[in-house]
Amino acid sequence: MGLTSNKVLMLAIVFAVVLFAGTVWLWPRLARQNWRAIGGRVGLLLATQVAVFASVGLAANQAFGFYASWADLLGQENGQGVVVDHIADGAGSPVRVVSTARVLGMGSGAPQVSGQVQQVDILGRTTKISAPAFVYLPPEYFQPGGSHRKFPVSVVLTGYPGTAQALVDKLHYPTTAQRLARGGKMQPMILVMLRPSVAPPRDTECVDVPGGPKVETFFAKDLRDSVMSRYRVDPTPASWGIIGDSTGGYCALKIAMHHPKSYGAAVGLSPYYKAPIDPTTGDLFHGDKNLRDRANLFWVLKHQSAPETSLLVTSSKIGEHNYKDTLRFIKNVQDTNVTRISSIILPSGGHNFNTWRREIPAALQWLGARLVSH
Repeated sequence: MGLTSNKVLMLAIVFAVVLFAGTVWLWPRLARQNWRAIGGRVGLLLATQVAVFASVGLAANQAFGFYASWADLLGQENGQGVVVDHIADGAGSPVRVVSTARVLGMGSGAPQVSGQVQQVDILGRTTKISAPAFVYLPPEYFQPGGSHRKFPVSVVLTGYPGTAQALVDKLHYPTTAQRLARGGKMQPMILVMLRPSVAPPRDTECVDVPGGPKVETFFAKDLRDSVMSRYRVDPTPASWGIIGDSTGGYCALKIAMHHPKSYGAAVGLSPYYKAPIDPTTGDLFHGDKNLRDRANLFWVLKHQSAPETSLLVTSSKIGEHNYKDTLRFIKNVQDTNVTRISSIILPSGGHNFNTWRREIPAALQWLGARLVSH
């Protein structure tokens, strides 16, 4: 049974309830003042607490998508995501479709009615990075009248560690995008959903690590090339957006600012603005001062030419640690008179899925209004 399985969660809850009931039932028998009774009381209390904490932890992991599997939790998922040969639907195809599913809650299973979510593996031709992803295709993509239409694309990134599945099941990106399009609030667009950590378990902060994975290049070039080889999308940056939460939000802003010829707009949900260095990242820069400076978005705004792109950032007055930095970032972008900036500031909201679900509809509408379809 997998880490995110409902059976595992229910088993943990039942085990906790049984231990609690057993502790209450057996407590009078263990009231004696001898080592055996004391040991029994200590053992029951510890076991009950461990079971309760395990239940809470499993429930939190299901709600927020921190870890996708037992191997992910135990740090055993250490593959670098590098593939030399990737064959799918024809030799050398950079996108391999693993499975397809309809968008939940959207009626008929026919893709021209409910759209489709494809689970895929994406290969970066130049970086040799391979990343699992989910691709949402709107109903219009399959309808006869849209057979020659090219659609705008938004790359959607999780936080760290995060799982791409959570973007579908927990943050409901495909469902939200389709409801907005049906209501005439947003144009239909393709969503490419994945996590920024393409070399797990390392948090690369979307940096081209010297001697390591070229993650920024993967998102700025390879991912675009791979998607364009498979789907009806336009190569112009005005048709491409990128959005993410937390680490994914930082990556979205940085990639759009560094590569305005790849992405015309970016959204950072609860982002930070400078790549951290900690045990999960390791040494990202290897003494390269220029690389370190470019990973600091405040430094980029101050020392480099302002990029011709549109940015949206979000925070909350109570509950988010990035509030003051976000106000500072907005002011610095405004001072450029070139880069365009918008914001969503909630009265309160923590750094969690519930907050991002409140922001995603408005963020997608903003993004859709800035992307061009052909």
